[in-house]
Amino acid sequence: MLAKLMQAAAAAAVLATPALAAPDSITLAMVLEPPNLDPTGGAAAAIDEVVYANVFEGLTRIAPDGGVQPGLAESWDSPDGKTYTFRLRPDVTFHDGSAFDAQDVIFSLDRARAPDSTNAQKTLFEGIEAVEALDPLTVRITLKAPDGGFPFKMAWGDAVMVDQASIQDIATRPVGTGPFKFGEWRQGDHIRLDAFEGYWGRKPALKTATFRFIADPSAAFAAMMAGDIDAFPIYPAPETLTQLQADPRFKVLVGTTEGETILAMNHKQPALAQAKVRAAIAHAINRQEIIDGAMFGYGTPIGTHFAPHHPDYVDLTAKSQYDPELSKTLLAEAGAENLTLRLALPPTPYARRGGEIVAAELRAVGIQTRITNMEWAQWLEQVFKNADYDLTIISHVEPMDIGIYGRANYYFNYRNPAFDKVMARLDAATEPAERSALLKQAQQILADDHANAFLFQLAKTGVAKAEIEGLWENAPMPANDLTAVHWKE
Repeated sequence: MLAKLMQAAAAAAVLATPALAAPDSITLAMVLEPPNLDPTGGAAAAIDEVVYANVFEGLTRIAPDGGVQPGLAESWDSPDGKTYTFRLRPDVTFHDGSAFDAQDVIFSLDRARAPDSTNAQKTLFEGIEAVEALDPLTVRITLKAPDGGFPFKMAWGDAVMVDQASIQDIATRPVGTGPFKFGEWRQGDHIRLDAFEGYWGRKPALKTATFRFIADPSAAFAAMMAGDIDAFPIYPAPETLTQLQADPRFKVLVGTTEGETILAMNHKQPALAQAKVRAAIAHAINRQEIIDGAMFGYGTPIGTHFAPHHPDYVDLTAKSQYDPELSKTLLAEAGAENLTLRLALPPTPYARRGGEIVAAELRAVGIQTRITNMEWAQWLEQVFKNADYDLTIISHVEPMDIGIYGRANYYFNYRNPAFDKVMARLDAATEPAERSALLKQAQQILADDHANAFLFQLAKTGVAKAEIEGLWENAPMPANDLTAVHWKE
């Protein structure tokens, strides 16, 4: 009888104890600190990793599977691929309380395509001829020529809608329409976002999200093991993933990214302007050695600037297969046996580790390198903006960005009229089969021309506490979309 009374009392105590609520905050880590928080005025992917889909939204958005979904436009149509009509969601407000409507679309797109625009992806908007409001919630965008990929272009972080009233402070105190508003930025340490109570859509489960900056791989591992951070969506220490995977406190998420990791060559450097020298460099590189040595096996070899998981990808790695003897022959034919090149390395682990391997491989065929390790802001200014370099290792993480090779004055300084013609035809193409054929042709041109030395597709290796759900496994966009992230009950 006493045992039954004790069991009943225990059961009553369990029923009377309230269930513990799931946490409503998260601390994520990033390798690089963004130079500013304006995705429409900076090239750094770290900006989008904080604000895309969290603070800022576009007319359309990229979904976790890479598809284009409605964003601030609930629907759109185009009868000819040249005129697009976007119907905006009602009752959307910016974080400062001002209403979002067609005039904000006009302001955002006109600002992005203005002659003095600092938008890093200005070419996304070059095809726009006019933006007009049919009514407060309907916008018509007329293009100069048909563009079947225009809704995709409007999903980039560079095409988000911005608030005219607060535009002067967008770099340090951004105001958007997303589910999170800017909280604080302690430079060198963290950025905090807070849930926006007036959000038009489904409210996020999280109340706060803090992004901490941890560049050192050893420090990243220590922070995870100590529980100081909850998730590291792009984890910089792949050599420790096996250990973390065996620890029940964590889950390891391995997926794909849009990051073509390349040994970029500055075509304004006289030696690199020669196709034979570029080919020699490409044949001197052992991709698998870099993947194994710098990425501990995580990565997919590529032979052109295109993601292997894309259905239109062509495997062109044979065009630049590892062949050091051929490399030496090509250098001799080009009269470039005693070549010394500057190799600029940003702070990302794949670049620093990979750079040492690349330097050794080039040295083996007779090319000397002078390595300069740069901080991120220095790399953006000197290499990306001013093209003051010979070689650099970088991962281009923007989706479907093969068109960058057609840009005048881009930091590669690559020019090829045949490639430009293919890209012009691609912009005008609306039929899927035609677009597929043109994308394959563009890949072939870059591989044949050895426009850069194409290394590997960056894998997305993320680590999170086991109780966290909703993080993107793949990265179709450089983003940490927190809209569906939550802790298990």
